[in-house]
Amino acid sequence: MDNVVLGHDPRRPRPRRARRAATAAALAVLTAGTGLVGCPTAAQASTPGTKTVTATLFEWSYASVAKECTNFLGPKGYGYVEVSPPQEHVQGGQWWTSYQPVSYKIAGRLGDANAFTAMVNTCHAAGVKVVVDAVVNHMSAGSGTGTGGTVYSKYTYPGYYQDWDFHSCRSNISNYADRANVQNCELSGLSDLDTGSDYVRSTIAGYLNGLIAKGVDGFRIDAAKHIAAADLSAIKAKLTNPGIYWAQEVIYAAGEAVQPGEYTGTGDVDAFMGAYDLKRIFTNEKLAYLSNWNDSWGAGYLPSGNSRTFTDNWDTERNGSTLNYKYGNTYTLANVYLLAWPYGSPNVYSGYEFSDIDAGPPNGGTVTACYQNGWKCQHEWRQIANMVGFRNAVNGTAVTNWWSNGGNAIAFGRGSKGYVAINHETGPITRTFQTSLPAGSYCDVQHADPSSGGGCNGTRYTVAANGTFTATVGAGDAIALYVGAGN
Repeated sequence: MDNVVLGHDPRRPRPRRARRAATAAALAVLTAGTGLVGCPTAAQASTPGTKTVTATLFEWSYASVAKECTNFLGPKGYGYVEVSPPQEHVQGGQWWTSYQPVSYKIAGRLGDANAFTAMVNTCHAAGVKVVVDAVVNHMSAGSGTGTGGTVYSKYTYPGYYQDWDFHSCRSNISNYADRANVQNCELSGLSDLDTGSDYVRSTIAGYLNGLIAKGVDGFRIDAAKHIAAADLSAIKAKLTNPGIYWAQEVIYAAGEAVQPGEYTGTGDVDAFMGAYDLKRIFTNEKLAYLSNWNDSWGAGYLPSGNSRTFTDNWDTERNGSTLNYKYGNTYTLANVYLLAWPYGSPNVYSGYEFSDIDAGPPNGGTVTACYQNGWKCQHEWRQIANMVGFRNAVNGTAVTNWWSNGGNAIAFGRGSKGYVAINHETGPITRTFQTSLPAGSYCDVQHADPSSGGGCNGTRYTVAANGTFTATVGAGDAIALYVGAGN
C-alpha cells in the first residue's frame, strides 16, 4: 500500500504495501553473532537464472503450492513460485491479515512449519525455486491473539519487539514528498519497525535466515519503499546467503521523495510503471507503441536486469491501476506480450475471483482444483502458461522482424528461436509473416500443447526456407511458435 489504495476506507488498517514481518528472537541473537554484518556491497543481488518466470500463487496454502509445483509449474518450466507470507499474523478472514505480522513463527492460515518445509522440498524436486513474500517493514495495527496463539499488542510482540524497537512517529504517513515521513511513520496504522536499529535488523535477518535454512531461494520485500535502502542493504548483508535473489516492492510515483532506482543495489524492483503502461496501451492506445518497451520509456523504469515485470498483482487488480482477469482477452494478450518481450523478469500473477476487495482466499487457501471455488489460476491458462516455455527457449535473444499494422496488431521474433503475433483488433488479420526461424513445422503454443519428440496436439504452422509463414490471427487472439515446440 504505497500511496493510495483506490476505494480504501482510511479508517481500516488495510496494508497494501504495508504488512510486515521478519524474525525469531533466538535466530536474531544467532545472526547478530555470526559476523555477517558487512558493507552494502556484500549484499549484491543474484540474477533470477535461466528460467526467469515467476508464478505468484496468491494466498494458496503451502500444501496446494506443493502439488502445483509437481503437477504444473515444474513441467511448464516456471523458474520460481512466489508464496504469500508464512509468518503468524492477526486473525481475520480478509486477505490483508496475512500482511499484519505478530511473530515470525510459521503459523499463518496457509500452513505450519512442516507444511512450509514440505512445500519447499517438493517444489525443488520439481525444479521450481521458492520466493517468500517477506513482510519486514512493520508489525500489526492492533492488539489480540495471533493465528499461532501469540498474545500481542501494538508495539509489544513477545520474544521479538518492544515499544523502543519502533519508529517514534506514531501517526500515519501523510506526505509522500517527505522521505522521513514515508519511511519513519506508519502505513495504514501499522506499527513501523525501526530498521535503523541493529537489533531490529538482526531480528529480521534471523527470520529470513530461518527461511533460508528451510531452502528458500529468494524474497519479495513487501513495502520496501517504506524502508530506507541502506537499512535493507544492512539487513541483507546479515543473511547467510547475502547474494540471494531479492525483489522489492517500490511503487513509482512522480515527485515522490523515494524512487525505485534507489533499491537496485540489493536486488530487483517490481516494475509498477510497466504494468500501468501495459494497461493504458492495451485499453486506450495502440499496441504498435510497444516496439521498444524498456527503460528508454523514462521515469519509473529501470534497466531490464533490475526489473521484475508483471501485468497485475493482488493490490493493483483490486485498486484498478492495472489490468486484471476481468478484462478477458485483453488481459491474456498483455500477459502473452509480457512473456514474449525481452524486458525484465516476468512475474505471472494467479489469484481468485473477487467482488469484495477485502475477501480472503476461498477455502482458507486450499485449492482442490483450478477454476473451482473462485480460483482463477491464470498461470495455468494455456495462452499464458505455454509462453513460459517460449521465454525459456528464446532466453538471451534480441527482438527481430518487428511488424505492426500501425494499430493493435503486432508481431515480432526473438532471434532465430521464436516468433509471436498478437491481434487486439476487432477483426481477424491474415498475412504472410516474415520470421528468422529455421524452416520446419511448428506447434502454435497459443492453441496447442507441444510434447517431447516433436509432438503437438493441435494447430501447426510450416515456416518456409525463407522464414515466412501465412496465418490468420483471430480478433483478440495470438500465435506463438518457437524452436523445440513441435519440431
